[in-house]
Amino acid sequence: MTDGGLKRQKILLTGASGLVGGTLAEVAARAGHVVTGVVGRWTGVLAGLAKQVALDLRDEAGLRALVETTRPDVIVNAAAVSEPAQCEAQPELAWQLNVGLPENLARLAMTSETRLIHLSTEQVFDGARAPYAFGDVRRAINRYAQQKLEAEDRVLAASSGRAVVLRLPLLMGNSPGGRRSVHERLLMLWADGKPAKLYLDEIRQTCTADSVAAALVELCGRPDLRGPLHWAGAEPISRLDIGRRVRAHFGLGEADAPIVAVTRHDDPAAQATRQADLSLDLAPLAGELRTRPETFDEALAKLRLPVWWK
Repeated sequence: MTDGGLKRQKILLTGASGLVGGTLAEVAARAGHVVTGVVGRWTGVLAGLAKQVALDLRDEAGLRALVETTRPDVIVNAAAVSEPAQCEAQPELAWQLNVGLPENLARLAMTSETRLIHLSTEQVFDGARAPYAFGDVRRAINRYAQQKLEAEDRVLAASSGRAVVLRLPLLMGNSPGGRRSVHERLLMLWADGKPAKLYLDEIRQTCTADSVAAALVELCGRPDLRGPLHWAGAEPISRLDIGRRVRAHFGLGEADAPIVAVTRHDDPAAQATRQADLSLDLAPLAGELRTRPETFDEALAKLRLPVWWK
């Protein structure tokens, strides 16, 4: 048994080298679970993994064999092409990983009587009618959002509604390579001497990957929870305020970390492809878990400077 009486789980984790995946592996291992992590081209050793497997996730036969040999209690799909620009530049690759992979995992989970938790995004909503409840009408306004919306439908159809589709917000945290999360990307701009152009009228309900991982560990032991669910931080905040508070957290000034405030209304392209407000209603999940949604100050306190920062 794990802490709190939860059953020890065998977890198969895709996207183990990503921000959420890397954090989940560590949190799950500390809770007593056994995690097999699938990575792509990542060659470093990831903490928390009992076994690290390099596998092209488009290889259906290889993935099937891994599920059959691992015999997991839960599959957590944290793999995705999550950059909208990359989805536009490589739409077929993005579709294979954002839509084809989760559908395949849902089928494998059904065949092997394994539970699937698929990570989705708040971007399946259009940003015009926040806060969004889990059953609200979805409308995708860019290719990435379209693919994630399609994946939700395919996962739930292939699993007969038994899978969890967990919609997540813009994420902060300390990624394995130090270049994945919000604060790391801001620091990359500032390290290159570039200003961060941040929208004052774009609202997100950000949280850290640590918060997501804690919620996921609980979800692994809650087979009664299924279908679309939401997890995010406790408070909505603008992109501009995120940047300013990250800068202050690390003790940086305007000269070292310049920020330019912009608005979506000044940029027609942004209005067409970027959602204004993606705040989420966290019911019913927030009431079902011991883990509580974190405040932005709590999230900030967890952020570290990446190793490459001078």
